[in-house]
Amino acid sequence: MLSGCVAWPKELADFYRKEGCWAGETFGGMLRQRAMKHGERIAATSRKRKLTYQELDQRADQLAAGFYQMGIRPKDRVVLQLPNQVEFFEVCFALFRLGALPVFALPSHRFSEIRYFCEFSEAVAYIIADQHAGFDFRALARQVKKAVPTLKHVIVAGEAEEFRSLEDLFIEPMELPIVRSSDVAFFQLSGGSTGLSKMIPRTHDDYIYSLRMSAEICRLNQDSIYLAVLPMAHNFPLSSPGVLGTLYAGGKVVLSESPSPDEAFPLIQQEEVTITALVPPLVWIWLDAASSRQYDLSSLQVLQVGGAKFSAEVAKRVQPVLGCKLQQVYGMAEGLVNYTRLDDPEEIVIHTQGKPMSPYDEIRIVDEEDREVEPREVGELLTRGPYTIRGYYKAEEYNAKAFTSDGFYRTGDLVRMTPSGYLVVEGRVKDQINRGGEKIAAEEMEHHLLAHPAVRDAAIVSMPDEFLGERSCAFIIPRDASLKATELRAFLRERGVAAFKIPDRIEFVDSFPKTPVGKINKRELRKMIAEKLQASQNTTV
Repeated sequence: MLSGCVAWPKELADFYRKEGCWAGETFGGMLRQRAMKHGERIAATSRKRKLTYQELDQRADQLAAGFYQMGIRPKDRVVLQLPNQVEFFEVCFALFRLGALPVFALPSHRFSEIRYFCEFSEAVAYIIADQHAGFDFRALARQVKKAVPTLKHVIVAGEAEEFRSLEDLFIEPMELPIVRSSDVAFFQLSGGSTGLSKMIPRTHDDYIYSLRMSAEICRLNQDSIYLAVLPMAHNFPLSSPGVLGTLYAGGKVVLSESPSPDEAFPLIQQEEVTITALVPPLVWIWLDAASSRQYDLSSLQVLQVGGAKFSAEVAKRVQPVLGCKLQQVYGMAEGLVNYTRLDDPEEIVIHTQGKPMSPYDEIRIVDEEDREVEPREVGELLTRGPYTIRGYYKAEEYNAKAFTSDGFYRTGDLVRMTPSGYLVVEGRVKDQINRGGEKIAAEEMEHHLLAHPAVRDAAIVSMPDEFLGERSCAFIIPRDASLKATELRAFLRERGVAAFKIPDRIEFVDSFPKTPVGKINKRELRKMIAEKLQASQNTTV
C-alpha cells in the first residue's frame, strides 16, 4: 500500500478475495478485456468526439507512454481537472495503465483548492482543459505553477499556449511497469467537514468491485446508454454506476457539457439514453422543462437521484412526468453506496434512500456514546466493507476520530433503518453544508472569512432551501460596522474560493450564542436563520 494510506487488515483482505469481492482486476486490464469484447462499439461520445472501446484502449497505451517519457512514474500524483469530455477517459486510463495516480478535482474548484491539492499530494503534474464554461483554466494553472514549485508539468487538453499539449503526448506504446490490483488507483476528495478536503485513496480491487455491484444492481449491459450530466470527478456519476460502471458493462457513455435540459434533452433523444443521474435541484428543473419542451425522452428507463436529501413530493412526480423509474442513491466517496432497487415498490423508492449494495457491507447505527440505537431510531451511520476505505491519505490524527478502533468509518450522517433494511437519511452530525449535492466545510470558509481584517469572528451554518435543500449563511461579528456583504463576497472571490462555497446569505451580529462550555452554538444559529426565513415568508403570503 502507498505510504500515507491505510490498508485493510490482512485477514479481511484475504476474506474479500476468497469471497470473490476482489477479483484481482486492474482498470488497465478491465479496459483491455472490454476492448477485446466490444472493440468497434462506441465507449464514449460527446458533441465533438467519439471513441470506440478499441480506440480508447489504444490511445490509453499511447498516452501512458507519453506520460512515462515526460517523467511521470508509478505512484506519482497527477491533479486532474477536466470537465465532461472524452479526454477524461484517455487521461484516466493512461494514468491507470502507468500506475500514476489521478487526483480528481472538480471543474468548479479554483486557486485555493487546486493549490492545496497539488501541495498536499505533492503532485508532479496538473492536467486541465483550456477553457470551459467561460473560465480559462490556463490562467489558473499559471497561478498554481507559481505557488507550487514542486509541480513540474501543466498539460492542456486544447490550446496549450506555453504549456504541454495533451495531444502531443500520444506516442508509440512501450512496455510499462506492472500495476497490481491491490495498488491505489486514484484519489477522490471528501466533502470535508474540517477544513479543506481530505484525500480518499481508492484501490483497483475495491473500486472495481463497487462498479461491478453497481452495474449489476442497475441492470447495465452492452445496450445501456448512460448520460453524464454531473461532473464525472464526483463519485456518484463516476461509479454509481456512472461512467465507469457503464464501461465495465460494455455500454456507451454520452457526455453532456451541462446538466441543463436544453443540452441534455436533445442528447437523450438523439442518443436514445437509457439511464442518467441528477442531484435534487436539477430534478426540479428537468420536471418543469419536460412539460414545455417537445423532446422524445421515451428511451430513458432510469433516473437516479442522489447527492442530497430528495423531497418525497418531488420524487412522486418523476415517473408521471419523465416516464421512467426513479432510483434513489445514497453514498459517499469514502465507500458505502445504497440503492433503491429497480423492482422496489413505490413507497420504498419515494421515502427511503436505499439499502447497501453489497452483502459484505457492515452497518452500525449508534448514539453519541457509540451504543447501537434501537430499531427505527435515529443515530449516526457507521460502516465498513470491501469498498469502504480504512483511512484518509496522510491523516493519521484525523483518522483516529473518523474511524473506530475496529475500522468502521464514521459517516457523520444521521439515519434510521426501516424494518426491511432500507436507510432514511435524517440529517448530519458533521459541520457541513450540503448545497444541492456540493459539500461545503464550514471550518474552511470560516478561516477564509476570518482572514478579512474587518471580521472579528465568523460562523457558517446551513439554512433550509426548497430548491437546493440547503444554502449557506455566514454570521459575522464585524470589527468595523461599515463592513458590507458585497465586500466580503468580493474578498472571497479574490482568495480563489469556488463560487458554490461563497455564502448565500451574510448576517451581521453583535455576538454569538454559546454552549455551556463556551463554544459557538451553531444549532441556535441555524434556528435563528430558519425562524427569520419563516417570518419573511409569512409576511409575503
